[in-house]
Amino acid sequence: MFPSARSASPDDRRAGLLFLVLSGFFVANALIAEFVGVKIFALEDTLGLAPLDWNLFGQSGSLNFTAGVLLWPIVFVMTDIINEYFGRRGVRLISWLAVVLIVYAFAFAYAAIHLAPAGWWVGAGRNQGVDDLQAAFAAIFGQGLWTIGGSVTAFLVGQLIDVSIFHAIRKRTGDRHIWLRATGSTLVSQFIDSFVVLYIAFVLGPQQWPIGLFLAVGTVNYVYKFVAAIALTPLIYAARRGLDGWLGRDLSERLKRQAAEE
Repeated sequence: MFPSARSASPDDRRAGLLFLVLSGFFVANALIAEFVGVKIFALEDTLGLAPLDWNLFGQSGSLNFTAGVLLWPIVFVMTDIINEYFGRRGVRLISWLAVVLIVYAFAFAYAAIHLAPAGWWVGAGRNQGVDDLQAAFAAIFGQGLWTIGGSVTAFLVGQLIDVSIFHAIRKRTGDRHIWLRATGSTLVSQFIDSFVVLYIAFVLGPQQWPIGLFLAVGTVNYVYKFVAAIALTPLIYAARRGLDGWLGRDLSERLKRQAAEE
């Protein structure tokens, strides 16, 4: 994608540095979201509000989400920024890289779980209310294969759909309406992401969720992501202004033109 460091011009090196930084931040967010996603939190309690007690598809309850939802909207915003400057190839490259590294990280997490724990370490957390650190470690890092498979599949499908919609809108609007291509592509890809992961992990998986529960939880999660995507739209404009200033007008326009012409 980029020329060698020795032969690269200052502009090429700056573009390569930008891609490296954006890719690193993107992959880090995706990895963190996967690992913290095992925690389920109550939104109302976190904000100090009374439970909403929603009722959808015959299901009711409070607003409970995985902790990963805090990071996934940022991942999709990063996708749109990389889309803007590096096009389809850039997004596909970092998406596949993130998937490979997520699988790699979980493989080593499983290996770590099966290492024989030191006897003193197992009970070292009792003063913190954790009687068995080995069991806690296994519960946190040993997410089921159905959950991992669903999450990785949903992430990759969502990314590929995001990049396709982003460029379809860009083709029709040119450099105008950044909010439309960024938010529009994110809203569609987040919809796919919200339902695919739940269907694979909890409907096809061993828990065998009823369809009503699947639709209710998926809808609540998507509404949250919908609101987050709209709320983060100004961040796209701020990031673009900052990157345009750092890259310089000529380089910025060249990168965006190349991304649009792929």
